[in-house]
Amino acid sequence: MAVDAGLEILGHGGRAVDAAVAVQAMLGLVEPQSSGVAGGAFLMYYDAHNGHVTAFDGREKAPAGAHPEMFLDEHGKPMSYVEAVRSGRSTGVPGVMAMLWSAHRKFGALHWKELFQPAIRSASQGFKVPGRLALFLGEGSPFPPTNEVRNLFSRQDGDIIEEGDTFQNPQYAQTLESIASAGPEAFYEGNTAEAIVHATHQAPLPGTMTLSDLSSYRADASPPLCRPYRGYSVCVPPPPSSGVSLLQMLAILEHTDIATRRPSDPQAWFLFAQASRLIYADRDRYVADPRFVPVPVERMLEPAYVRLRAQLIGEHAGPAPPAGEIPLPRGHDATTEAAGTSHFVVVDADGDVVSMTTTVESIFGSGRTVGGFVLNNQLTDFSFVPTEGGQLVANAVQGGKRPRSSMAPVIVLDRGGDFVAALGSPGGSAILEYNAKTLVGLLAWKLPLKQAIELPNLIARGDSFTGEVTRFSPAVLAGLRERGIDLKSGHAENSGLHGVVRLADGTYVGAADSRREGVARALAPVTGAPLRTGTHN
Repeated sequence: MAVDAGLEILGHGGRAVDAAVAVQAMLGLVEPQSSGVAGGAFLMYYDAHNGHVTAFDGREKAPAGAHPEMFLDEHGKPMSYVEAVRSGRSTGVPGVMAMLWSAHRKFGALHWKELFQPAIRSASQGFKVPGRLALFLGEGSPFPPTNEVRNLFSRQDGDIIEEGDTFQNPQYAQTLESIASAGPEAFYEGNTAEAIVHATHQAPLPGTMTLSDLSSYRADASPPLCRPYRGYSVCVPPPPSSGVSLLQMLAILEHTDIATRRPSDPQAWFLFAQASRLIYADRDRYVADPRFVPVPVERMLEPAYVRLRAQLIGEHAGPAPPAGEIPLPRGHDATTEAAGTSHFVVVDADGDVVSMTTTVESIFGSGRTVGGFVLNNQLTDFSFVPTEGGQLVANAVQGGKRPRSSMAPVIVLDRGGDFVAALGSPGGSAILEYNAKTLVGLLAWKLPLKQAIELPNLIARGDSFTGEVTRFSPAVLAGLRERGIDLKSGHAENSGLHGVVRLADGTYVGAADSRREGVARALAPVTGAPLRTGTHN
């Protein structure tokens, strides 16, 4: 349904950003467990007219009253993750609607109001409940929903909606009507803003968000962070996105022979795992909101530094590697990241491209609801412990600060600056490896996009090695064990990769991850190259 909403807007002459607004509005209706109007996002935009890429930062902010010890209990110990998530303190000032408004003002073509009509229509008339929404509302959900969420997503008889039921969300339709008519001010000010503040101030553990926190939020647009890989230019958002770590991983792998190997070679996956461990060690120590702490982006990507990190890969997986020596005294951060996230890509008739990753953080966010939507729990992406070993943790809580994010939507260009590919994934901290796996498959192993997406997932961080054991061959698993990696079945949410590539003949091909509900579809064009738009939840 989100794809159809995007296609409808493209069919009306909309550009990629216009379609992105429609897709997000619809995802907030049909996939509220993962993203919505009260969440945050990063958006990468490729302008086909001039070849420029712009990074939009719609990451949530901590309220001005937030403080470093807000997730510690009365004994100074970190709260449990569930306790923190379900608190009023977990919700950050939402950023996605301000970000989409900013991107639309710069690159949109249609009227803002028109972009919400597909979602308003579906919320008012009803839609058939998809399988994943029903799964996360049911008894078998890995993160059981709160009573507020159950009440919102219930039938008239009071029972929780099930797959295939027709569900209407008139409250959400009303929220979208106000945003469509008055712009984001209808969300960040007035009745909706007051309801958000009220919800976050309720027990247990009430938060500090104010109306001023909401009305003062601004999304940022900036140049992207781009680095070469295999003759291409890979572009990601700058921090607080962890895209810098994705670029570092690709740079480390360029110091190996992984490109000469194949997906059936255990040595290829050993190299991938070891590079992953190295970049997470650096990320967890140094990456945070650069408005509050220095982030050594240039040092992390400096060729000489990357070469030193690559030399640590070795021939056998040993203990967890330490962070690299960068002259910034920092404590280690062991932040827990949830995986309630969506990703989608849109290409329009002019060749403009949106690659956007969007989230409410955990499944159904904080579990608190307002106006037919759920509130995010993004502030639990901060480190619960503000210092470690007497050193400041870079990703500690501060008022007005954005928490570090693993979201890293990607756009790939060729040497001439022309568009090659766009992709991304949900998946919490594993997003970096999902994206890296696909880029290696696409750009190094020259696989078709769909095959690159379907490669097995392997997650290596610290002393933990998890992955899709049943998707790897017995020979690869045995080869990894010989190299010190005993791969275990993972417990994280699966990847939901979605991407588009531009082929040598100028046509576009889209693909979506079979692990999730996403699809890639085209709107038959009148002129020009085939269009591709899609979403993956």
